[in-house]
Order: sequence, then C-alpha cells, then structure tokens
Amino acid sequence: MSTEEQTIDMFLDMLSAERGAAPHTISAYRHDLEDFCSFLRRHDRSLVDAEPRDISAYVAGASSTGLKASSLARRLSAVRQFFKFLVAEGQVTADPTLGQAGPRKERPLPKTLNVTEVDRLIAAAAQRTVTAKGLERLRAIRSHCLIEMLYATGMRVSELLSLPRSVLAGDARVLTIKGKGGRERLVPLNSPARVALERYLQLGLKSNEDVAAIVATKWLFPSKSARGHLTRQRFAQDLKQLATEAGLDPDRVSPHVLRHAFASHLLDRGADLRSVQQLLGHADISTTEIYTHVLEERLKKLVHEHHPLAKKGGSTKT
Repeated sequence: MSTEEQTIDMFLDMLSAERGAAPHTISAYRHDLEDFCSFLRRHDRSLVDAEPRDISAYVAGASSTGLKASSLARRLSAVRQFFKFLVAEGQVTADPTLGQAGPRKERPLPKTLNVTEVDRLIAAAAQRTVTAKGLERLRAIRSHCLIEMLYATGMRVSELLSLPRSVLAGDARVLTIKGKGGRERLVPLNSPARVALERYLQLGLKSNEDVAAIVATKWLFPSKSARGHLTRQRFAQDLKQLATEAGLDPDRVSPHVLRHAFASHLLDRGADLRSVQQLLGHADISTTEIYTHVLEERLKKLVHEHHPLAKKGGSTKT
C-alpha cells in the first residue's frame, strides 16, 4: 500500500469514527480522493507540494469531462476536508484549497404537497379504516398511522419503517430516532399521530391471534419481508393507491414528498431553518437550504401584505 493510500485510509477512518460518516459517504470520498491523487501523479505533483493552481486545474479538468455540478462539488468538498486533516496532522504546512470556489449547484426545488392536499391524503387513509375487516383493517390502520407519523415528524421513510418497538418506552410525545451515521435526534409526535399510533397498537391486543402475532414483534411496523419490517417499496405502493383515492396525482405522492411537505409547511409558518435542520436530521445545514425558496416566498408575501409601499400602487399618503 502506497503512502497516499495509507493517508487516505487514515482520513476515512477519522470520518467514520469521529463524524459517523455513512459507508456510502466513505466509499464516495475514497473514490474522489484516489482520483485526485491520480491527477497529481499525472502532473508530477504530490500532496505535500500541492498548490492552489493544482486544485484549480483539477476542478477545471473534471468540469471539462461533463461531470455534474453536484458531483464536482462533492469532489472538491472531499479534497477540502482531506487537506484540513493533513494540516491538522502536520503532514502539510498549508491548505491549497483555501479560497477555491466550488461550482454553482442548481438544485431542483423539492416536490411537495400543500396543506389541503396532505389533509386529503390523510382523510383517505382514515376512511379506509372504517370499512376494512381483519388483516385488511390492520393494514388500513397501519397505513393511517404511518402517514400521520411521517407528516408529523418529517422522518426519512427508512427511519420510520425500521423503528423498533422499544422506541415507545420513553415519553409518548417524542421519539428518539437513530438516523444516518448513527446520529440520534428527538422528533415530536403531534396529537393526531399519537392517537393513530395508539389505535394501531391497541388493535393487536384486541384482534384475533393472526393479527396479534404480526403486531407482537420487535418491530413497530412488522411484516413478512426479509428484514422483518414493512418495506419502503410496499409503503410507497400503498401511498400511491391512497393518492388516487384522495383524487391526487399518484406521481406527485411518495414518502419523501411527505417529508418535503413537513419541512416546507414548518418554514412557511415561521420555523427557522436551523430548527428544521435538526428535526430532519441533516448533518449539514446546506442540505436544509434547499427549502430556502419557501422562506423567500414567505418574505415576499410578508412585504407585499404589510409594507406601505406595496399598497395603493406603491404610493403612500404624506
């Protein structure tokens, strides 16, 4: 193993141990840093003598290959963090990435639903529970519970579906969620979500043995899948069926869209970006900034409705 490979391994070990970086992040960073070191070797340069011009040349070269702005930004981020590590470890004396501007990423606005559309979706899920019987009733009540919880908490669908029953051991008003990288956070449950959850849990105690056997496992939302809990694919299919029943375009509805709706509706009603970041479990607030269009629209509306110059054709009485 070369010295560069050993150094990259040390850096990635640090990311994993100290920052809880996910395996796919480690894999992506390894690829990016190996590509960068290969670039330096082709130009008879090394990590020790790398200069700002080398970073600029690397970014320009990667850009000329047609690499997407998001991928290019990730590569530059990996190189930046790598050199910060090298400086901290005393392996290089100066950080050549300082002052390097990254590519401008044009993020598409997240797909979302308005409050009325979410209400219609939840109402359709609640209506299902009225007429269903037996196992179908359990599935209907489970779907209603899942939608209420997803919209109330903004959890990733993978976090919601893999909740262990032990998560209910604490305060019923909040859940402790283990998210990406093993990071834990608290998410609140509103009253409708708590009622839907309690209804789902009580069903297992009052129903026949087949239903009780399904509910009484270590998972909060168990199924016969290989993982033992409800799969993302199955829930997504059910959600699209509910969208049709609610009169919504099923192509606009997915578990992730409900997560977007949670964040967008909070911001639209005055929540600050940092709080939404914590509720969503984003490690970096730059990820949450995709929702800033909501803040911008709210500020525009605020000025339009309350600023005196925005009224009466822009004139005021003096």
